[in-house]
Amino acid sequence: MEDNSKPLVSILMPTYNRAKMISLAIASILEQSYTNWELLVIDNESADNTKEVVEEYTRRDKRIKYYNVEKDYKIGIASYLNYGIDISKGKYIARLDDDDEWCDPDKLKKQVNFLEENKEYVIVGGGAIMVDGNRKEIYKFFKREKDFEIRNHALYANPFWHNTVLFRRDTAIEAGGYKKARFVEDWELWLRLGRYGKLFNYKEYFSLYMNAGQNRSTENQKLTAKIILQYIKDYRNEYPNYRKAYVINFMQYLFSFLPLFIKKRVQNFLFFIKRNYL
Repeated sequence: MEDNSKPLVSILMPTYNRAKMISLAIASILEQSYTNWELLVIDNESADNTKEVVEEYTRRDKRIKYYNVEKDYKIGIASYLNYGIDISKGKYIARLDDDDEWCDPDKLKKQVNFLEENKEYVIVGGGAIMVDGNRKEIYKFFKREKDFEIRNHALYANPFWHNTVLFRRDTAIEAGGYKKARFVEDWELWLRLGRYGKLFNYKEYFSLYMNAGQNRSTENQKLTAKIILQYIKDYRNEYPNYRKAYVINFMQYLFSFLPLFIKKRVQNFLFFIKRNYL
């Protein structure tokens, strides 16, 4: 396997106790038609055998690198993502969670070509397929495609799906990297990157996203909703439709107070509506 000393793409994969799942994520990267990448697996002190699983891949492919980083109980995933950006070598940054997969083998190829040919753009994403723990499809969704559409809806809902993005490393560093927030740190970064250039989403499915009760932001809906409301306030003068966006997301905050059995029955439907239409 080739050893790319100067990869064009750096893929960030924070992980914790995912020895049973991470192989699928890594395999989907290895299946990419674009090969000039490095994968940085950033482990926050897993207690299972995640390290052994990943190191087996590192022995076979020099593009895959394993880092064990001290657990950060206060900040959350943002600190690991910023660590990855700091040590990365690529011109572009991609993201993939340790329990998800890329489903389009040409994802990186399409996105790299797009950013190489369109210098005014700072980030490009795509659609995702929500699946359950057995990888059975729940629903699909696209994000807004063109720059003006994304900006018009950027305060309503997260304008990019994190596991589908490719963005410019230098621009992210100039913007200050991920904000040290416990949840939805990606949404705030996209809003900041919008200050530096244009935004785009492919109308193609790039990622499988597993929704099997393991997502931290879902488990902490009240805090997540409060953080989102603060983001909307922070960027109300930079993106349109502030009042409508605030009302919609305040309703989501109220939803977080409902009994768990009610939320479980309807939240996938509500997520579908928000991700497809907002």
